[in-house]
Amino acid sequence: MLSRPVFVSGGIRTPFVKSMTTYSDVTSFELMSSTLRTLVQRYNLQGQRLGDVGCGAVMQSASDWNFTRECVQSSGLDPHTPGYNVQRACGTSLEISWEIALKIASGAMEIGIAGGVDTNSDLPIMVSKSLAHKLVEFNAAKDGIEKAKILATLRPADLKPELPAVVEPRTKLSMGQHTEKMVQEWNISRQAQDALALRSHQNAVHAYEEGFYNDLVFEFHGLKRDGVVRPDTSLEKLAKLPPAFEKSPKGSLTAGNSSPLSDGSAAVILTSQEAAARLGLPLWARFVDCEVAAVNYVAGEGLLMAPTIAVSELLKRNNFTFDDFDFFEIHEAFAGQVLCNLAAWESQDYCRKVLNRSTPLGPIDRTKMNLKGGSVALGHPFGATGARMVATLAKMLHQKQGPGRGLISICTAGGMGVAAILESV
Repeated sequence: MLSRPVFVSGGIRTPFVKSMTTYSDVTSFELMSSTLRTLVQRYNLQGQRLGDVGCGAVMQSASDWNFTRECVQSSGLDPHTPGYNVQRACGTSLEISWEIALKIASGAMEIGIAGGVDTNSDLPIMVSKSLAHKLVEFNAAKDGIEKAKILATLRPADLKPELPAVVEPRTKLSMGQHTEKMVQEWNISRQAQDALALRSHQNAVHAYEEGFYNDLVFEFHGLKRDGVVRPDTSLEKLAKLPPAFEKSPKGSLTAGNSSPLSDGSAAVILTSQEAAARLGLPLWARFVDCEVAAVNYVAGEGLLMAPTIAVSELLKRNNFTFDDFDFFEIHEAFAGQVLCNLAAWESQDYCRKVLNRSTPLGPIDRTKMNLKGGSVALGHPFGATGARMVATLAKMLHQKQGPGRGLISICTAGGMGVAAILESV
């Protein structure tokens, strides 16, 4: 629980695009540093020394060991501003927002930035373990004879690269394969998944048409809008897409009702009230509280069900119910994953056995959920999604007339979930 109020003062992001398209030649560093630089310019923070900047990515090279600090030095901030890296899979930049908020709440600092990035177009390609071992030996060799002997041991198989894969190390299954198991367990239909995906696109299209994203998404590499949003999609078009993960007749997850592999970055400003007044920053929303949880997916608990626990514990601690919220930002890794989480919160048996509740949390009002589009429509650069959702929710609360409250829920790899509460100022 925060000891003094912390506020979201603004946020910004690149357009999100499908991987290996518009940003195919753009590095993670260029994405993140451009976002920080634009955020600094937009909010007149040039030359300011901030308490801390945290950024993170899932697909990150070992050469980016000091990634955030390097991005900070290209941002226009005072070069004395520190920076650090964080990684909590898809919840990375929400986790960082929480950390920055806690530092401000404790009085350790006054203002900071939380951000995240990912691009599957700039993947770190690793060499095989056998080649890595031989290269280390080659580097340590004392003379040409030793080096020649090591080179003579090279085999074609040594040269095969190792590509990073979004699979769980303990099960060797992808998130999509795990979600197929979840939707079968919870009896979630293909039609329901397609309907949620369609609404995600419709809400995103409407948000762009009304100008909601004008100040949240900056022009980057010639793009002013996300490249994933489909204004012309329909239930009929979605129904024609083949299953993407489970090829049997039971398969229901498709490219249309799943978030695509995406490239992009996002960042948000968090500040104390005093620092905001001094720097002339707006107060969009108050960052109230956050929670993280995990499930034992290896033992059969659904990989992406941890948000059900994180949200439940967060609501218990703050004495809230779903009826106390005006907006719900639920990360759409897959439409089926969202529907499984919603069904679990309504299940008497699940809430009693897993969430230690005597009664279900109940249904979420779908008319309050992902009103500006979700990850299925907007895209999901893993490390950037949390910051995108914080900025979106904070702006909605800022625009709302009167008091308001919003809930963020994000599922992540490794069977974890992160949830947060924001309130209007």
